[in-house]
Amino acid sequence: MTLHLTRPPAGALRAVLRALAPETELSPPSATVLRHSADRPRPLLALPVHALHGPAPRLTGADCTGWRFLLSETAPGDAASATPAAPCGHGDCTAGAGRAGGRAPGAQAPGAPGAAEPRGEQGREDAPLTVGEFSEDGLDGVVAAAEVVDGPAGPVFSHLTAGPFLDSTVRALRQAWQLTHGTPGRYEPRLLSLPEHYASALWLHGAQPGEDLLVPLAPAPLGVAAHQVLPAAELLARLERSPAAAVRTAAAAAVTAQPTALIG
Repeated sequence: MTLHLTRPPAGALRAVLRALAPETELSPPSATVLRHSADRPRPLLALPVHALHGPAPRLTGADCTGWRFLLSETAPGDAASATPAAPCGHGDCTAGAGRAGGRAPGAQAPGAPGAAEPRGEQGREDAPLTVGEFSEDGLDGVVAAAEVVDGPAGPVFSHLTAGPFLDSTVRALRQAWQLTHGTPGRYEPRLLSLPEHYASALWLHGAQPGEDLLVPLAPAPLGVAAHQVLPAAELLARLERSPAAAVRTAAAAAVTAQPTALIG
């Protein structure tokens, strides 16, 4: 198996480059994330973010809500793949990638020999984003993540993050690469948020039904071990049976059973 990174919509990458341009003033929380960085970091790779709601979630109900760009203090090296990647296969991701990230037949991929390097805001040149086949090269330099969400007019930069959750994401990507490197098949790495369970996971989306794997990120909810790679159906079943899910289901039932007061 290999890990295959999806190309994000061009508008999402532009939003991140605009936010990271030296002349752009970041919000205080985002500026704090970069307080130890000598220069503005560069996007290394992007992961589509999906959200799955409900006490008994099913992957088929996941909605693409945006993109998370991992940022590195060093530019991606020559090893960064310029192979075109298929757009995300869920909902708006496909439309966004098709509208903004696609190329005309015969067009060269950014970073390919003879192709122009992509430019950021104000004409700043930026090394090509890693797409196509993933390797763990460059993960040591990750210092922050940039969140891009879907807005009414297209992708919008939201904020920068860092800390234990980012570290867990990088660790999960290393796990996924070691698990899949050199074996047949292909997985697409995504990020999955399960708000009702206060859980997040690296989602390894397989080509065939039933192949999907989930790597719970730290901090993991009660009854789930962070970084234990599980079939998606097994982890979702555990969350459905978790004590927290039972409490929420009981609370919802109690609210539904409340008598309606009559006014008059």
